[in-house]
Amino acid sequence: METSYTVGLDIGSSKIVLLIGEELADNTINIVGIGESTSKGVDKGLVIDLNSVVEAIKTALERAEKMADCSVSSVNLNVSGSHIESLNESGTWAIEDHEVSTYDVESVLHNARSVKIRDDQRLLDVIPQEFSIDSQGHIKNPLGLSGVKLKADVHLITCHNDLVKNLEKAVERCGLVINQLTFSGVASSCSILSEDEKELGVCVVDMGSGTMDISIYVAGALKYSLVLDYAGNSVTNDIAIAFSAPPSSAEEIKVKHGSLNLDQIDDDEMIELPSVGGRDMRRLPRKTLINVIEPRYSELLTMVKKEIYKLDRKFVSEGLKQQLAAGIVLTGGAAQIPGLVEVAEKVFDNIQVRIGKPQNIQGLAEFVDTAAYSTAVGLLRYKNEGFSVNHETIIENPLIVFFNRIKSWIKKEY
Repeated sequence: METSYTVGLDIGSSKIVLLIGEELADNTINIVGIGESTSKGVDKGLVIDLNSVVEAIKTALERAEKMADCSVSSVNLNVSGSHIESLNESGTWAIEDHEVSTYDVESVLHNARSVKIRDDQRLLDVIPQEFSIDSQGHIKNPLGLSGVKLKADVHLITCHNDLVKNLEKAVERCGLVINQLTFSGVASSCSILSEDEKELGVCVVDMGSGTMDISIYVAGALKYSLVLDYAGNSVTNDIAIAFSAPPSSAEEIKVKHGSLNLDQIDDDEMIELPSVGGRDMRRLPRKTLINVIEPRYSELLTMVKKEIYKLDRKFVSEGLKQQLAAGIVLTGGAAQIPGLVEVAEKVFDNIQVRIGKPQNIQGLAEFVDTAAYSTAVGLLRYKNEGFSVNHETIIENPLIVFFNRIKSWIKKEY
């Protein structure tokens, strides 16, 4: 495979998507290969049947390789699930030559990320929020600036070590190397948000089948990351129970006939619904289906709203419109249902809401130009600079830190 290609592997609870693409000079992603398969063995972002996941990945991989006419050896992989945790930390560093170098930035970020995390967790990503030099704050890029003391504020995202190992094992059994791991919410945000939205304040809700990934940006920086393990499958289960339909049929009915626009459905519009046990097909008013779907979507969005309020008192005291001026961006497969924007705006007290789709894509763009592919496209674009297979060893080994410091001193001397 050409070295310019990057591969994104999105392992979701309903489907697995593998995209092959390349980033062009203008920040556009050129999609050259797409492979999909039904996701079996994954529930709420976690592996529950390893062999089934391996077979599903292989199917998606073969299809993408055939379309792109290349061979894939490594991938960028997403991580989701309620085990995802995040926190905001800061670190300081004495600028060695009174002018900030790359080494100074790496060192201050190392100090910021050196917080103790639980033994069962691992650090997934270190995302800089802003830097300060002496008394000057709100610096996005400190390189080349003069000063004495450098401070970095960062957003740390952690995940459960063993649960992620199962995902890694599935990928590696397909003969693939993992280039980087990325929280699904960060990947989605990377493909659908503008810098202006991040500056104004925005909340991204990636509504998948098994999880809802929430990412909140304030003043241009990622401040909060969390995952709720309720999502589109909750709606499917409601349909299956309400109408005694097989789950696969309930999902098909939801996708084909689902809507939240009750007022736009004619009273006499009928749909056919399969029955369990080989019984005959049934006909029922489409409005009956909508009356099952709409309350669950409203409940899911209300859960998101409650979680946002828990994160910061300002969201309650000053209001979401004040803190999130760019509003709410909904994305993911479960966000494609008609009428969702109107229901969400009502739940979120008339804050502006839009459906987020991948931006700046070309090539096979027409096949991935929907909210369902936001994470996969984001995996092609996002650079997880802190990720390494042996991340803990490489970064925290004091001998390496010491020798780097000696190397920096020698460079300055000569």
